[in-house]
Amino acid sequence: MGKKQSSYIQAIWDVTEALQDEVQMEKGLSVCLDILTKHAGAENGLVWLISQEDGRLHSVACAGERDLTGISVDPSKGILGRAFGSREPVQIDDAGTDPSFSSSEDQEAGVRILNTLIVPLVTRTGCFGCMQLINRADGPFSDDDRALGVNMATLMALDLEDKGYVIRYRKQKKPLIEMKGVIKEFYSGDEVIRVLKGVDLCVYEQELLVILGESGCGKTTMLNILGGMDSLTEGTMIVDGKDFSHPGEKELTEYRRDYIGFVFQTYNLMPNLTAIDNVELIAENSKEPISSEKAIEMVGLTERRNNRPSQLSGGQQQRVSIARALVKNPLLILADEPTAALDFQTGLEVLELFEDIVRRQNKTVVMVTHNAEIAKMADRVIKVRGGRISSIRINSSPVKASELSW
Repeated sequence: MGKKQSSYIQAIWDVTEALQDEVQMEKGLSVCLDILTKHAGAENGLVWLISQEDGRLHSVACAGERDLTGISVDPSKGILGRAFGSREPVQIDDAGTDPSFSSSEDQEAGVRILNTLIVPLVTRTGCFGCMQLINRADGPFSDDDRALGVNMATLMALDLEDKGYVIRYRKQKKPLIEMKGVIKEFYSGDEVIRVLKGVDLCVYEQELLVILGESGCGKTTMLNILGGMDSLTEGTMIVDGKDFSHPGEKELTEYRRDYIGFVFQTYNLMPNLTAIDNVELIAENSKEPISSEKAIEMVGLTERRNNRPSQLSGGQQQRVSIARALVKNPLLILADEPTAALDFQTGLEVLELFEDIVRRQNKTVVMVTHNAEIAKMADRVIKVRGGRISSIRINSSPVKASELSW
């Protein structure tokens, strides 16, 4: 068996295995898309699903460096509409010379298209949407890419049909922070180490965004830039509609103080202060804080308010840390591995608290973790690999924290 054929068969097996995920359909679709995008050498991949609510195609999963989720298009227009309507693959080898391609479709897809392959997700009962590959690095998509895409799309469509999947798309929300082309470099002697290699990312209001990745992939660096604890080397960052790409020290201090709540793995509490005093210390230095008593009540520690950290369990100390973040009434709460030092049950309780903060208190939380199980409760999941965003997916039906297990 040739190397090319072996790779093809392995990709099919990997897709079949990925689609066994019974909890979240989007996760299976995202993994399949990532496999196909890498196999074809494409810049980006998308899964578009049709919504019965508004009759539009919505991008629910993305592979590649750019965040292309959350976009919707008219299924009766353009090349996506042609593939969806005809239920046949559509391939554009050169967008610049193909008369059937309109440059307006670049804006709809959110990326400049040089070449593309679109395969409908079809079964006997209907068409669920399309799978799209964009910009193959080495020229037009090959017959092998097309054949693999058709086979994968068939498996995806059958799984969608079998599980009765219905898209509940995330309505467009206001972007709180936008990162575009962000590069971060560090110096080690004379050597320049590039940790982030061109990151595009939006953080939307009232969402739980989980950033996944192995140690050293750049996810904590990304969090530090979002939180104003570090600055970017190149690129832009827009905060609440204003350019915040290269702030001065005073601006950074005010940003951390007034806009960001931090929750760390190691709690970072003042050991000589009680729980309420730890919270009050932050409130005194905040622009528009809520009351410290309310913050302590929100995390369920009213009865332990006068205990010092040494008199609290790890989970209770993390709750105090969360209360410190909440008391600032921040624009955004950043949590770096908030359950890594906790046992399973205590970790679940902390995650349920974050769930409440987003779902009932309408706050925005960005959580960095290496635990893929936690991603099931997120509204969106960002995977980081080697300083780049490798995939993004929307969870239309996030799992409750109480249902997680690891």
